[in-house]
Amino acid sequence: MANLLAAEKSPYLRQHADNPVNWLPWGEPALAQARAEQKPIFLSIGYSTCHWCHVMAHESFEDAEVAAILNRDFVPVKVDREERPDVDRVYMAYVQHTTGHGGWPLSAWLTPDGKPFFGGTYFPKNDRSGRPGFISVLKAIAGHWRDQRDKIETGAAEVVEALKRYAAEGGAHEVRPEGEPLPLHEAAGEAFEKCFQYFYEAHDAQWGGFGGAPKFPRASVLNFLFRTAALQGGSTELGQEAVNLAAHTLQRMAEGGLHDHLGGGFHRYSVDEQWHVPHFEKMLYDQAQIALNCLEARQATGREVFAWLARDIFDYVRRDLTGPAGGFYSAEDADSLLAAGKTEHAEGAFYAWTKGEIETVLGADADFFCTHFDVQPAGNVASDPQGEFTGKNILRQRRSVTATAAAFKLALPAAEEKLLAGLEKLRVARARRPRPHLDDKIITAWNGFMISALAKGHQVLATARPEDSPYLLAATRAAEFIQRELYDAGTGGLYRCWREGRSDIPGFAEDYAALIQGLLDLYEAGFDHRWLQWAERLQVKMDELFWDEANGGYFNSRADDPTVIVRLKEDYDGAEPAPNSVAAMNLIRLDWMIGKVGRIVPDEPHQDGSSGGLALPYRARALRTIEAFRRQWSRAPHALPQMLCALELALAEPRMVVLAGDPAAADFRALAVVVHEKLGLRRALLAADGADGQSWLAEGKPDLAAMQPVDGRATAYVCENYACQAPVTSPADLRALLG
Repeated sequence: MANLLAAEKSPYLRQHADNPVNWLPWGEPALAQARAEQKPIFLSIGYSTCHWCHVMAHESFEDAEVAAILNRDFVPVKVDREERPDVDRVYMAYVQHTTGHGGWPLSAWLTPDGKPFFGGTYFPKNDRSGRPGFISVLKAIAGHWRDQRDKIETGAAEVVEALKRYAAEGGAHEVRPEGEPLPLHEAAGEAFEKCFQYFYEAHDAQWGGFGGAPKFPRASVLNFLFRTAALQGGSTELGQEAVNLAAHTLQRMAEGGLHDHLGGGFHRYSVDEQWHVPHFEKMLYDQAQIALNCLEARQATGREVFAWLARDIFDYVRRDLTGPAGGFYSAEDADSLLAAGKTEHAEGAFYAWTKGEIETVLGADADFFCTHFDVQPAGNVASDPQGEFTGKNILRQRRSVTATAAAFKLALPAAEEKLLAGLEKLRVARARRPRPHLDDKIITAWNGFMISALAKGHQVLATARPEDSPYLLAATRAAEFIQRELYDAGTGGLYRCWREGRSDIPGFAEDYAALIQGLLDLYEAGFDHRWLQWAERLQVKMDELFWDEANGGYFNSRADDPTVIVRLKEDYDGAEPAPNSVAAMNLIRLDWMIGKVGRIVPDEPHQDGSSGGLALPYRARALRTIEAFRRQWSRAPHALPQMLCALELALAEPRMVVLAGDPAAADFRALAVVVHEKLGLRRALLAADGADGQSWLAEGKPDLAAMQPVDGRATAYVCENYACQAPVTSPADLRALLG
């Protein structure tokens, strides 16, 4: 008989609907049941494409013995961390601070009012190699709850107070020995230098990436390196070194098994230092951010391989992760069926190959292909502790196409054609295998990141006509989907996700920040001012719901959720950038794009009926956000590289390019292409279109009203520090102005 998770929309929760465990979804009813029964809560957090979540589910949650203990002694609660990132972050912070590590599945034991007192990640069912098994842990905790409940609750209350102190510490400033705050520009300079030095020293000169195994594609690090190169100048020694660190890492990631050479896109992370053996889940946010890295690498180096990689990601997302109405799905699983008609699952079953399988598909061309992709008769996976890849190969490039062509005495064009033909044949053959599970949730934040990437793709990989661009069209359809399905125009609020209809989970700070970023990028790609108008409205709502008036910055969660024991602010740019890092950048861009000092928007009316005060201008709010995290980015800037990118922009004078003319005209597009040819300093890009868009922008930036085409030709106005250069009409002249 199914438990209560059967009524949920989340694929992850539904995966556990037939467990013998009496799971409850997170919320007040679950907490109320725990209080009524005076039992501790066992909280299990994961996501539907997580390999080790599946392992623990099969070992423990599908087991009758485990279920009997959980149902008798605990109130078991399941959370999809992608639906409720706020809940996940609270208990992940607890587990990381008490155990020194984190990850999913996250396992936490709570008092009936939600306070944590014990936690970990994956537990095997039974004791193993000196490690306590799940059954032993459950029995021990149940016994302690019966015999030492007062002690547990006292400790849990202390934990919550510690979490609250941790949440409040971000506002502290670094100070000089005599007690004066370090000026922001000096603190920023020190942080940039320290951050670059950290990644320079951590860089793996052979395999790319930073540090040892496991290796994650942490896109914010590469963003920081490209911003460093833009600030220093591509011709300087430091600028070149920053580009080399980032480009080398991307190249090695693309050569390894982290990259899906057949179907496109990238897996979540690599378990080894060579990017060879991945955990095979594919996450939408990784595709978006790595694509952006590739586009900046193309701008910085001019190398076509990075443009090809971005297209490879976009093709995968448009083909396999796009819903019929335009929204982007969340992820594909690491595991899949071993074969059609079988019930056994294995990680990477969809992606790995025996040499014999490749020979069957490619015939006479198999030797060429196997040489290039390091395919071995006995398999090419050196480290395989679970025994899942015995005799299997995970494709990786260990040599250049030029070297493979020379080895087989082929001209380079012929070798490239043979390689592409082999990849396509194997992709078609692989498509006949059972596909990994698709998590078809459409998450607002992750769609925002993908909209940004596709908009940037349209800018850098410009096609002949904007209306022909598949990337601009895909980004626009996704934005329209979010506006139609996940936005309440009446309240101005966003919702977190959509699957079989809109969920009832309100959006979090990350949803607002990522979508606003996407809308700003979408405007700069297609110059449709409705996206800029919507971004402005969303920023007002984000300020209303999440702003910390006392200390600055944005809380992850809303104030009106009684199930969240403490409101945290994310202070780490990890697999996804922290909401505050994204928001700080958005605020500076809004300042540059909409008005010199930002629009002054009335606050919500006060409870006494007065009209309230005036909201902070965008730039002031951005600076308060950055200052709220000064302790973190001063002491450990490598933890917040994306925040440093926002800090650079906040300290710069406004930089802007205004293109006057018809955005659909060829001469306008020719000028727009120049703006995105090379990696450079960030500039706001606006269109003086002679229509509604220009009129609306001129309300906040009156100078735009006078910017017109010269002699009937599209014209570029390059402005910096509130002054503009003489207008130019040719791409060559614009190129000279931009340097």
